[in-house]
Amino acid sequence: MRVMTWNLWWRFGPWQERRKAILTVLRELRPDVVGLQEVWATREENLARWLAAELDLHWAWAPSPASERWQRRIGEPGVEVGNAVLSRWSVLDQAVLRLPAPPELDDGRLAFHTRLAGPSYEIPFFTTHLTSAPDASAVRCEQVMALAEFVAAHRSGTDFPPVITGDFNAWPDSDELRRFGGYKTTPAAPGQLFLDTWEYANPSAPSATWDPANPYIRVAPPVRIDYIHVGPPGASGLGHVRGVRRAGDGPVDGVWPSDHMAVVADLADGVE
Repeated sequence: MRVMTWNLWWRFGPWQERRKAILTVLRELRPDVVGLQEVWATREENLARWLAAELDLHWAWAPSPASERWQRRIGEPGVEVGNAVLSRWSVLDQAVLRLPAPPELDDGRLAFHTRLAGPSYEIPFFTTHLTSAPDASAVRCEQVMALAEFVAAHRSGTDFPPVITGDFNAWPDSDELRRFGGYKTTPAAPGQLFLDTWEYANPSAPSATWDPANPYIRVAPPVRIDYIHVGPPGASGLGHVRGVRRAGDGPVDGVWPSDHMAVVADLADGVE
């Protein structure tokens, strides 16, 4: 099973050209499940719906309850922002959690759960987008606590481990990532561990998903802030990480698809 996470940079930059580049990358990679952040929607069109139609995938969408804070940044009233899931399999159930944040930072960040009708087991799949302020590690620690409890409430009833994707806006050795993983410090939810799939990557492979090599990023050290986490493997290695790599890490016909690079992981799905 091929899983992907990607922040699509809402309607910033040359978004009309970028969405074509996004589609090209997804078409070439052929992921089974994709967690998307900063997905835009208007009355007439939803980027996730358009991608799903082009790729013959199912889709689900969770709009932010505070899209107006994003709209003020580019002067486009009426454009929503949110998280979305694209899936090769039908969506059986879904749920949304608004992540905690103080008023000055609360721009409606979400955790989005979909239960997918996988090929051998139902898949508890999540995608999220944490607060981006560089000095807001304490806020993100609260958010991963809420996220872990949200996962715990929706992961049961299947042998497939939960898969959590998203833009965590945090470095791999940060307090929030350590807390969420739960194997380097006290877990955010009792007894619940999540493995960072990048631990299975080739050590020499480029890992940064936020990289000034991308022209949309002005000043920043290269760092990995986008993640695919998975619970410990189930029976017979179900959900075991077989490989992971970066994607969307270059221009398509001269256009970079997003300011973020994507992460793609291949997981054992129990199908021979």
